[in-house]
Amino acid sequence: MNVEGPHWMWLQALAIAEEAERLQRGFVRYLGRGEQAVSWEPPVDIYECDEGVVLLLALPGVAPEDIEIRLENAALTVSATRLVSCPPDGSLIRRLEIPHGRFVRRIMLAGPTRIAESRYRNGCLEIRLVPTVSGE
Repeated sequence: MNVEGPHWMWLQALAIAEEAERLQRGFVRYLGRGEQAVSWEPPVDIYECDEGVVLLLALPGVAPEDIEIRLENAALTVSATRLVSCPPDGSLIRRLEIPHGRFVRRIMLAGPTRIAESRYRNGCLEIRLVPTVSGE
């Protein structure tokens, strides 16, 4: 990391926050009963542009029709289940690294927003949020 630039402390703080979040995703799991058990959280990229805030969630192997998106109480919640893919008969599973099972990802929002658009493409769910205007 370059410690010469004026933003080195900010970059270091971001790196530490990202590592903390990664560790939390690895340890915090709600293991409820049956189908409601949550076993993983998908990674998300969040960026702000002129058109609003865009969230990009990596959901490989999740059918778009199975994804539930809820916007309530200043939080966006995305949930679904990713089924483990069944290997052909006689196959020996050597490694399963892509998470499977039920997931829930809850993202707190800074203010009142609405979903302007959502689309699923190439295994990623993209959600664009825009501020709620009075009277909506």
